[in-house]
Amino acid sequence: MNGIVVRKASPADAAGIVAVLETVAAERIYSAIDTVWTVQQEARYLASLSPREAFHVAAGPDGLIAGFQSLDLWSSILPSMSHVGQVGTFLLPDWRGRGIGRLLWRDTLDFAKDAGYRKLAIQVRASNTVAQAFYSALGFKECGRLTRQVIVDGIEDDEILMELFV
Repeated sequence: MNGIVVRKASPADAAGIVAVLETVAAERIYSAIDTVWTVQQEARYLASLSPREAFHVAAGPDGLIAGFQSLDLWSSILPSMSHVGQVGTFLLPDWRGRGIGRLLWRDTLDFAKDAGYRKLAIQVRASNTVAQAFYSALGFKECGRLTRQVIVDGIEDDEILMELFV
């Protein structure tokens, strides 16, 4: 797709990932993330991921990161939930609606299958109906709601829980 390359992220991608998060967090409406961590914190986090966790980045022709998708363990301390992963997708505004999320998903889903996940889950703000539609199109089903789970700038929002069995 027009020079977009999807690849597994490394700590060297921390600045690009943080730049995407800063943009999305500044919009105040798409994510529960309202304060972004530093590049150093992100690099440390990327370096700390287990072999069953990954960030995939989508880089444009200029090499800049247009977005990323994360796959983390649902719980790093409960073996009884080791089959469950948590997904997150973040895209810069200019790249939304152009198929980047689906490109990222292809690699994330392949990785999840290879890593032995049996179920993937996502929490999406109730007001973010575009993201809910995106995940529904990928096969995720709504399975719950956390009422007044997020407060950003004094505005409460629910989180919709969605799941997909791999």
